[in-house]
Amino acid sequence: MGIVFKQSFKNTLIIYLGFLIGGINTLVLYTRFLGDEYYGLATYVFSASNLIMPITAFGVHFTIIKFFSAYTSKNEQDKFLSSVIFLPLLIAIPIGYFWDYFHNWIMHYVAKSNSKENLVIENYTIYIYIIAVCTAYFEVFYSWARVQMQSVFGNVLKELYNRVAVMVMLIAVFFQFITKEEFLIYMSIAYILRTFLMMIYAFRLYTPKFSFSLPDNIKEVLRYTFYIILAGSAGAIILDIDKVMIPGKEGFEKAAYYTVAVFIGSFIEAPSRAMGQILQPLTSKALNENNSIETENLYKKSSINLLLIGGLFYVLVNCNVEELFRLMPNKNYADGGALVVLLISSAKLFLMSLGSNGAIISNSKFYRITLPVGVGMALSVYFLNDYFYNSLGMGTEGLALATLITVVVFNIYKLWFVKEKFNMTPFTNKTFLMIVIILIMFLGFNFWNFSVSEFYVLDFPIHPIVNILLKSIIIIAVYVAIVVKMSISEQINNLVKRYVK
Repeated sequence: MGIVFKQSFKNTLIIYLGFLIGGINTLVLYTRFLGDEYYGLATYVFSASNLIMPITAFGVHFTIIKFFSAYTSKNEQDKFLSSVIFLPLLIAIPIGYFWDYFHNWIMHYVAKSNSKENLVIENYTIYIYIIAVCTAYFEVFYSWARVQMQSVFGNVLKELYNRVAVMVMLIAVFFQFITKEEFLIYMSIAYILRTFLMMIYAFRLYTPKFSFSLPDNIKEVLRYTFYIILAGSAGAIILDIDKVMIPGKEGFEKAAYYTVAVFIGSFIEAPSRAMGQILQPLTSKALNENNSIETENLYKKSSINLLLIGGLFYVLVNCNVEELFRLMPNKNYADGGALVVLLISSAKLFLMSLGSNGAIISNSKFYRITLPVGVGMALSVYFLNDYFYNSLGMGTEGLALATLITVVVFNIYKLWFVKEKFNMTPFTNKTFLMIVIILIMFLGFNFWNFSVSEFYVLDFPIHPIVNILLKSIIIIAVYVAIVVKMSISEQINNLVKRYVK
C-alpha cells in the first residue's frame, strides 16, 4: 500500500488545491465575472462534452489499464499500444462529420424552455465536440502514464490545469482582455494544449515502436473495449445528465445554480479520485497475477482510508454549507442548495466507502457485468430524474435524490457481486465505528455557527469565511483526535506521528 498511499497523498493535495481554485472560480469568479447565463452556458458545454467523451475515447483509457500489465515483453506491449491508440478516431471522425445533425438536435432541445437566452448556445455547440475529443485523448495518454505507475503529473493536468485556466480566463474577462462570448473559445484552446502536454509526457515515459502488427489477444481486447465503452458512457450519464436536462426546462441560469451545489457536494470525493489513479493499475496488476491476498489488502485499506478522509470533508462541507451559500451574489444559489449538497455528498461518501470495488470488477474476468450495471444506472438516473424533476416538480433536489438512489442501489449490487465472486468485502469492524464517528460529528456541529458580525470588503462578504474557518478548525481538531485515538487507520496514524511528535 506504500506506493498507493505516497502517490495518493500527493494526488490528494493536488486535487484539493484544484478544488480550492475551483471553489474560488465557482463561488466567486464565475458568478460575478461571467454571470448566471454564461456560467450556465459553460456548464452545459462542459457537461455535454463529458457525456460524449467516453464514447469518443472508445474505452481505450480503461483498456490500457486492464491489459498493459498482462503483456510480458516490450514487443507485445508495443503492438498493443499501436493497436489501441487510434481507436478513438473511429468514433471521433464520424461524430465530427455529422456534427450539424447534433447541433440541430441540441438547439431543438434547449429551445423547449421557451427561453430566448438559451439561443446563446447557437455558436458554441462545436466546442462540445472539441472538448470531448481533447478530453478523450487526454485520458488515453493519462492511462498510458498511469500503467508506468506515474500519476502525479497527469493529475496536475487533470485536476489543477483546467481550473487554473478557468481562473485566468475569468480574470481576463473581468479586465476585458477577452469577452464573455470568447471565454469558451479560449478554454477549448486550453484543452487542446493540455492534451498535447499529456501526450508528450506519456511518450517520454514509454515510447513504443509503432507497427501494424496486432497483439495475439486482439479479439479479447476489442471485446473488452466494446463492453467498457458502453459501460463508461452509461456511467458518465449519472454525473452530467442533470446539468444537461435543466436548460431544456428552466434555462441556463438554473443550471448554474445547480452546478454550484453539486460542486460543493462533490468536494469530498477528491481522495477517491486521487487514490483511484494509482489504485486502478495496481489492482489490475494484482488480478493479472492472481494475487488475491494483495487484491483484498488493497480493497480493505482503500475503503477505510477513503471513508476516514471523505468523512472529514463530508462533515466540513455539510456543517458549513449555509455559510458557503452566503458567499454567492444572490439567494437563488441557496434555494434548495443545502439539501442538494447533502444528497450528493452522501452518494459520494457511500462510493468512497467501497474502496477499490469498481477497479476489481472492471479489471477482472467478470468485467462484462459492468455493461448491464452501467446501462441500468444510466436508465435509472434518467427515468428517476424525469419523474422527480418533471413529473413531481421536485426541482433540483429531485435530481440529486435520483442520483443518490441510483448510486446506492446499484453499488450495493456491485458490493454483493464482488463478495460472491471473490469472497471479499471492503468492510471491517472499524468501518462501522467510522460511520458512527461521522454521524456524531455531523449532528454535533451542523446546527450552530459562531456569531460573527457582518463584514464586507468591496461588497464581498467576509464574515461567512471567518465563521467557516473557526468552525472548521474545531471540527478538524476533534475529528483527527478521535480517529487517531481509536487507531482507525494505520496509514493515517503513521502520517500523524511523522508530523506530530
